[in-house]
Amino acid sequence: MRRRPHVAEPKSETTVGDALPSQASQASAQGDQSSRTPVATMSSGLLNETLPQLLAVGGMLSLIFGGCCSNVFALENIIKVEPTSGTLLTFVQFVFVAITSFGSQFDSSRPPFFLKPNKVPLARWMINILLFFSINVLNNHAFSYDISVPVHIILRSGGSITTILAGYAYGKRYSRVQVLAVVLLTGGVITAAWSDAQTKALNGPHEKKVNEGTARPPVEDSSDFGMGLVILFVAQVMSAVMGLYTEATYRKYGPHWKENLFYSHLLSIPLFLPFAPGLVRQVTKLTHSPPFNVAVGMNEATWVGAWWISRVPSQLVYLVLNVLTQYVCIRGVNLLAAASTALTVTIVLNIRKLVSLLLSIWLFGHRLATGTLVGAIVVFSAGALYSLDSRNGKRSPAPATSKEMLPKEEKD
Repeated sequence: MRRRPHVAEPKSETTVGDALPSQASQASAQGDQSSRTPVATMSSGLLNETLPQLLAVGGMLSLIFGGCCSNVFALENIIKVEPTSGTLLTFVQFVFVAITSFGSQFDSSRPPFFLKPNKVPLARWMINILLFFSINVLNNHAFSYDISVPVHIILRSGGSITTILAGYAYGKRYSRVQVLAVVLLTGGVITAAWSDAQTKALNGPHEKKVNEGTARPPVEDSSDFGMGLVILFVAQVMSAVMGLYTEATYRKYGPHWKENLFYSHLLSIPLFLPFAPGLVRQVTKLTHSPPFNVAVGMNEATWVGAWWISRVPSQLVYLVLNVLTQYVCIRGVNLLAAASTALTVTIVLNIRKLVSLLLSIWLFGHRLATGTLVGAIVVFSAGALYSLDSRNGKRSPAPATSKEMLPKEEKD
């Protein structure tokens, strides 16, 4: 039997020296690893994880504080010249929000209105719409009764008073701390309102002399201020009822806040029809305001559209600014609500209202009486106490109301 010749297997060209790293490469790798200390590695990991979160939080807070505080600035520039324009402000805001929120309900396969099927029956939304419309009209109409922006902010910050009363009517129960906070809120609101009313009564002649140089009508009767307080109180009661009703709707059908936001604004627009003559008069007054003044000392050539803006009536510029900043404010609050707890939202909004109050006093020269300032401190402190105790209060869930819807409650 012939034996087959032995064929040697080819040897791999890779030697032991090639398979193992050289001493130089090992030293280099060890040097790289030693250079990255545990502290550096941990810092890098924390930076990669926290930086996006910090940027997101910073963006949300910028939208809330920048948008909402700028909104108060634009609002006061309008109110101090034409205090009866509150209804016009509400109407323009409703139209703008209805248009911008249409995209969330758009469905190209459902002509002729191209709207998605409702998750909540329209009949259920109608009560919410009537309440929402009435609350916003009343809140802005209160400026017609000599309610200043700072006092407006203070009084609306006492919304927990009516919320807890309405909650008791609906069978809810609250902790002692929450009840104490509401008692303090009540005392703070009464102190602020009473002190402001006394100041107006004592300084009536002085205010009349000051107001002669502006378009704002002088204070003639303290009953106007009292009527303004009644209007705000009614709006707060309705807001509390709407919050509980909205909470029940979300509990039954799910938290479809985008649908609520769209329909509450769109279907409220026809309700402005009885106010049409007044809206026309208010627009006419705003269009006859002086031209908007471009900042002095700046190179106007660097401002795109500065020439055109300087020829637009100033009140129309503030009206557009009010609407745009309101939208920014709403978006910021909704983003915060989606990324945090209701407690965080409440605390941030209370701080935002306090900042708006301080800016209003600083920018527009409001001189609040000592009693009004004391009342404001009590209101904001009690609001913080109420919010902190809500951490333990599953018995008292905080419903999204009005502008936060959430909120449109940021339309201060």
